[in-house]
Amino acid sequence: MSGTVTPPKANIMQPEALKLNVVDNPPSVLSQLTQETLALTRRLFIQLQRRPSTLVAGIIQPVMWLFLFGALFQNAPQGLFGNSHTYGQFLSAGVIVFTAFGGALNAGLPVMFDREFGFLNRLLVAPLASRFSIVLASALFIVSQSLLQAAVIVVAAAFLGAGLPNIAGLGAIALIVFLLALGVTALSLGLAFTLPGHIELIAVIFVTNLPLLFASTALAPLSFMPQWLQVVASLNPLSYAIEPIRYLYLHQDWGLNSLVMQAPWGDITFGGAMLILLGFNVVALLSIQPLLRRSLA
Repeated sequence: MSGTVTPPKANIMQPEALKLNVVDNPPSVLSQLTQETLALTRRLFIQLQRRPSTLVAGIIQPVMWLFLFGALFQNAPQGLFGNSHTYGQFLSAGVIVFTAFGGALNAGLPVMFDREFGFLNRLLVAPLASRFSIVLASALFIVSQSLLQAAVIVVAAAFLGAGLPNIAGLGAIALIVFLLALGVTALSLGLAFTLPGHIELIAVIFVTNLPLLFASTALAPLSFMPQWLQVVASLNPLSYAIEPIRYLYLHQDWGLNSLVMQAPWGDITFGGAMLILLGFNVVALLSIQPLLRRSLA
């Protein structure tokens, strides 16, 4: 007896079942920007982990400055550098600020090398939520590195006899370093997208570094300088980061109304210096906006 085998019916899916699973709530632009920024920042930290010599040198050099310059002027007359007990205590603020400044000034070099090696072009054609994540990642990396270097310098200065500000003072130092590093990083990234190559950027860094150091209050107070140099140092943003930190080392009791600097055109309070640094950041960020839009378009 032969029977006819009926094949099973094909599982024909209804048209509704063929629809793709579409996420009802796609990620917001902000969350995508955050994810991209963190991923690119992680890439920079991986590079630093593989080649830590830059960070090590950036820590050893300022500690050597503290030790050698402090020993050089240890027999200076009392009161020669204001209310500082030792020159090391006077110098600590300048070393903290100039280390953060130097690191931020070099922020454009990784971006410049990415341009020259072609990696930046790959990022620009990638489906990024915002290409500004490239800039934000560099800024976040440099600011984090500057804060780490500042923490090491503060500890080293304490061991060398400079003392240690209170908890609120340490928080204020971190805020000052953050503001300075952010503004200088913005300018360095603007140069990285403007200059033709890393040779030109390194030349700008070399030409800028030492003049801004000597034309500030990092190594000597304003009263030591000739009148024209006092004017130049009072226009230097580094001075408005150095003097508040120096005041924190010398005074445990401080406030926004505390007088930290006597510029040729008037007295500068702690709060006034912070406002000047904030204004410097605003000017730096606004000035690079056209460059970034043109380069990242």
